[in-house]
Amino acid sequence: MTRVLVVQNGPNGGPGRFGDWLIEGAGAATAGEAATGEGAAGLELDVFHPYAGAPLPARLAHEAVMVLGGGYMPDADDRADWLAPTRSLVAQALETGVPVFGICLGGQLLAQVAGGTVRADHGAPESGSTALTLRPEAADDPLFHGLPQQLTAVENHVDAITSLPPGAHWLAESERCPYQAFRYGDRAWGVQFHPEATAAQVGTWPPERLRELGFDPDEVRRTAERDEPASTPVWREVAHRFAGVVTGTAG
Repeated sequence: MTRVLVVQNGPNGGPGRFGDWLIEGAGAATAGEAATGEGAAGLELDVFHPYAGAPLPARLAHEAVMVLGGGYMPDADDRADWLAPTRSLVAQALETGVPVFGICLGGQLLAQVAGGTVRADHGAPESGSTALTLRPEAADDPLFHGLPQQLTAVENHVDAITSLPPGAHWLAESERCPYQAFRYGDRAWGVQFHPEATAAQVGTWPPERLRELGFDPDEVRRTAERDEPASTPVWREVAHRFAGVVTGTAG
């Protein structure tokens, strides 16, 4: 089985449904297709919990890397001492062509390791289901090609990427945050949003925090519930495509 090293950065930040879709694999049903069952090129997730004291490996021995979200800057080593070894693993993956998928903090960390910049408390915050627009560069991207130009995803961030790495492909943007998705090289992707998050999870977010950021908690919940039926098959397809890149079965 092809293995993915997953770095989880907090107790509530697991791979969720995106991880389930990676396990289904590239041969599973995508939007509008029937399930194939046997033969699905699925992945095995090795989820590490360094925030709880579990050490990360010093050398990368997996076939892919996924770094999840968390309430830190990518170089906040004084608050999260596992971020330095995480950056090292991502750097090793980039050097050796191992596929990478970074979500929120993970996407910011990928951008920084590859030469981009990230700023804390930058721009307007985004919380809940948010409208995204695919850029023309997404048309031939292995993960984002053929997706609806207008789509939605769950957001939960105040920090943001302020410049992409040199040579990166800028794939998606939103009104408040330009760098919503990018590809670095041929096999590394970073996203600012949370394709793993569900409307049910959004409904558990602390209402006080949402109000502090200028959001109506009830509206955040309702919008996530409204948008989920359309967004779910989109992000499931992206997960299956990434699984195909990892296993070498991408179409």
